[in-house]
Amino acid sequence: MANTPSPTFKSREKEMVPRTLLWAMFGLAMSTLAITSFAVLTGHPTVGQPQAGTVKREAWIILEGHDAQAVTVRKTDGTILLDLPHGGFVTVVQNGMATERKKHRVDPLKPLRIVEYENGRLAAEDPETGWSVELYAFGGDNKAAFERLLDQSE
Repeated sequence: MANTPSPTFKSREKEMVPRTLLWAMFGLAMSTLAITSFAVLTGHPTVGQPQAGTVKREAWIILEGHDAQAVTVRKTDGTILLDLPHGGFVTVVQNGMATERKKHRVDPLKPLRIVEYENGRLAAEDPETGWSVELYAFGGDNKAAFERLLDQSE
């Protein structure tokens, strides 16, 4: 009876991640590191980046977050465009921008540039930190939210 594992040990053993899987995950991480290092060291050109384009229209807006969901969108002259208790994707963009600005110790209420390019790209660009997000990549509804902001700010 002294040599029999306790029931707690048996159930815990079943829940552990298999050693083979751990080695496979480690191998994947090391392979990724090796491929990335090789690309950097050989000067391989970057791919998968959006193509530069001609600006079709742009707007400067201020995104003011109030909590995890609420956001107020203003023009640079202070005019309120939207006051959203549940801002959805607009809040997501505001939170991302605010996080980046906090890292750089930049005023979170400085204007953000929304740019629509001739080639169909729609981006939010923060000149204060260099942060940007490609808004068209998050689906039609999310892109439409910022297109409406562009329309309202004209």
